[in-house]
Amino acid sequence: MSKAKNNNGYLGVTEPISLSGPTEKDLMQTAEVEKYLSDAGLYESQDEAVLREEVLGKLDQTVKAWIRKATRISGYGEQFVHEANAKIFTFGSYRLGVHGPGADIDTLCVGPRHATRNEFFFRWLHDMLAEMPEVSELHPVPDAHVPVLGFKINGVSIDLLYANLAHAVIPEDLDLSQDNILHNVDEQTVRSLNGCRVTDQILRLVPNILSFRTTLRFIRYWGKCRGVYSNVMGFLGGINWAILVGRICQLYPNASPSMLVSRFFRVYSKWKWPNPVMLCHIEEGYLGLPVWDPRRNYRDRGHQMPIITPAYPCMNSSYNVSVSTRYVMIQEFTRAFEICQRP
Repeated sequence: MSKAKNNNGYLGVTEPISLSGPTEKDLMQTAEVEKYLSDAGLYESQDEAVLREEVLGKLDQTVKAWIRKATRISGYGEQFVHEANAKIFTFGSYRLGVHGPGADIDTLCVGPRHATRNEFFFRWLHDMLAEMPEVSELHPVPDAHVPVLGFKINGVSIDLLYANLAHAVIPEDLDLSQDNILHNVDEQTVRSLNGCRVTDQILRLVPNILSFRTTLRFIRYWGKCRGVYSNVMGFLGGINWAILVGRICQLYPNASPSMLVSRFFRVYSKWKWPNPVMLCHIEEGYLGLPVWDPRRNYRDRGHQMPIITPAYPCMNSSYNVSVSTRYVMIQEFTRAFEICQRP
């Protein structure tokens, strides 16, 4: 899918604030930002990158063998067994290209309608993984809000979700961005698909992916250093920061990362919360799934710092933020912008 530009030719819900590109000084500062991130150890080595690719390839082979075995055991004919397929997708920091050394890989297994979650995924796939010598620390959490199978393959941490689609056969060229993929699936599958759909949509909605990645790496590191990187504690997590950075990239589409970092702190230190941050307009969709709408939903009106996911069904990704944690974050944004203004 091409960049999701609106009829006016720009990405986002409003026109850009500035189309200016970087000066020589901006480019020099961007090089300094990149060196700072590298010196901080935020980039993985080439060997680790290759290992991750090998691990994902192994996982894809495993789920394909699993679905054929499970289909045969279920009593289907050999022709259907031969056509049976499951696919692995990635999302989160790995898919966005901002993961660091040793980070988990957020993954999604997509299977056909006969491969149920409890029996096929948490029982048969779990047992297959348990028998593999390269797999360790296997930990199923079937009752989580988003059910997950956690494990390591050759030391690489994997969080594996499962989407049980209504398809009889999963095509190898399956496109998760199509809304009809949510048709006739359970809530756990909608939630499991959400990570991939949101991550991919963010990448479609930013004008320059390389600038987005460098800026997001910096902002994530800054948030961790300043103690405001935590969904659980009422601050912001990975997807929240990605959407915030993505919006700044839309507002300054030709800016370099050093410019985007400064603009990030300026914009969000002055943002009129609880006005939402959105990368695209909220679509109602035709499947009747609930979307964020403070006009209709009383609970949505109480959200302090709405950061809306860009894929249907659009939701507030920062519902844990409270009045006090928002205050702390605005103070941090203001402090950071003042530092950026120093000569």
